[in-house]
Amino acid sequence: MSERVMDRIADIADQLRLQAWEAETLGQLPETTVKQMKAAGSIRLLQPKKHGGLEVHPREFAETVMATAALDPAAGWVNGVVGVHPYQLAYADPRVAEEVWATDVDTWVASPYAPQGVAKPVDGGYVFNGRWQFSSGTDACDWIILGAMIGDADGKPLMPPQMLHMILPRADYEIVPDSWNVVGLRGTGSKDVIVKDAFVPAYRTMDAMKVMDGTAQREAGMTETLYLMPWSTMFPLGISSAVIGIAEGALAAHLDYQRERVNSSGVAIKDDPYVMYAIGEAAADINAARQELLANADRIYDMVDAGKEVSFEDRAAGRRTQVRAVHRAVSAVDEIFARSGGNAMRMDKPLQRYWRDVHTGQAHAIHVPGTVYHAAALSSFGVDPQGALRAMI
Repeated sequence: MSERVMDRIADIADQLRLQAWEAETLGQLPETTVKQMKAAGSIRLLQPKKHGGLEVHPREFAETVMATAALDPAAGWVNGVVGVHPYQLAYADPRVAEEVWATDVDTWVASPYAPQGVAKPVDGGYVFNGRWQFSSGTDACDWIILGAMIGDADGKPLMPPQMLHMILPRADYEIVPDSWNVVGLRGTGSKDVIVKDAFVPAYRTMDAMKVMDGTAQREAGMTETLYLMPWSTMFPLGISSAVIGIAEGALAAHLDYQRERVNSSGVAIKDDPYVMYAIGEAAADINAARQELLANADRIYDMVDAGKEVSFEDRAAGRRTQVRAVHRAVSAVDEIFARSGGNAMRMDKPLQRYWRDVHTGQAHAIHVPGTVYHAAALSSFGVDPQGALRAMI
């Protein structure tokens, strides 16, 4: 069996653990971490082979993100977020991939997708303006995908809304320094970006609704199973995998911390049956979350590979699984953290950083359970959810 990216990540495990502290201090990934991830091929996992990518199974992508996040939560998060963009660029206009990877197959592409900008139609494309938050790993990226609303001649969003994904080179947007001051995932450098009157040619745009419902993939003539996977399975997969990987890292840090610890009553933690119970239960729940997420990716992949339609009900059930897996893993981390004692709260202890990071990852919009659970439940009754209930499904 050929060497996989996660094998290369395992080879630099000690460095990643140490660099996680540096990332926290810098507020972005250190250059060393970026170079190591590029050397390992972390962001090329879902990239087309014809552009130097690896085109791995979504399960392998998720496992690699988990392995990275367990060592360095910020690096794992960036792996999950930035790493999914090559999957989408595979079915963009072919000229886009040629531009992005023309001189370097390790060129990274940032986001976010929230439609916080307005694209005004002009001859040959759009004039684009806006400001976005949460551009994870953006300092290491040379391109970006940004969400937009199509505007009228005055630059006001059209109604009903029409959304686009705009693809821009680094020269066309500004990264806002010091715009990422947060309690967790500090090392992801998820800064604000600004676009001012940038011209974006039409071929560097994608219809957001067609991307989300799979029409874009079919219109692009994709035949590979990977690139026919639903966007609502693939985009959350990287983020949810990162959170579960962080939970696995938290469990490992907790075990290291508790191994020789004696509590305030002089009892070795290994002799405290209540703490042992909590560790056993948390380990089982974190593992269950991992297996749920991976099995869900396998299930959707197998359906696509067999040529079966992935219905809205299937996608909603998959999103329900992703959301629940994350909440289950984070709850497990809370149970062990609550039994770690006061010294675990010290800023030089890794456990408190994992705890902060896992909660920050859980707070991402894709992990909000309300509409996802609602839509999945309605679908199971044979009801076709409408409006906001279809968001990100």
